[in-house]
Amino acid sequence: MAKTKSQKEKLLEELKEKINQQKIMILVDFTGLKVKDLFDLRKKLKSVNSQFKVEKKSLLNLVLKDYDTDFAQKIEQFKTQIAIVFGFEDPISPARVLYKFSLLNPNLKILSGYFEKKTRETEEIITLAQIPTREELLAKLVGSVSSPISNFINVLEANIKGLLYVLRRLEAEQR
Repeated sequence: MAKTKSQKEKLLEELKEKINQQKIMILVDFTGLKVKDLFDLRKKLKSVNSQFKVEKKSLLNLVLKDYDTDFAQKIEQFKTQIAIVFGFEDPISPARVLYKFSLLNPNLKILSGYFEKKTRETEEIITLAQIPTREELLAKLVGSVSSPISNFINVLEANIKGLLYVLRRLEAEQR
């Protein structure tokens, strides 16, 4: 059923509001994705405060022309079914969720993105998704800081262990 003009205007306003709130926008091709997988993806994106939105290219183009003409032109280039993912809190989490999901479901393809007021290519979004999490970086930092200390302790213990080994050998020889 076709949407009325008032419904389209309301939809445009909602899209404008989401675009103004977003930290990242990612265009994906979901052609061939099963409904069950689509619901699973939406659930994962919702857990990282992101939204998966399927809209007509013409409506997206209307809204995005006012926001960024380069990104709006990107939408026109794609001939497949596209959806837009809005990330509202963390710009890396939605990219990470989409990337991991696309590895398991080859029907989902990351097409392009918009991050830090620039249109980004697929490779840049994938690189963004592969950035380690804060917790992983902190763990690496702790490992890097504690490694020299651990090695120093092992060197000091080696001298004591060597001395004990020599003393035990001497004691065993005197018996």
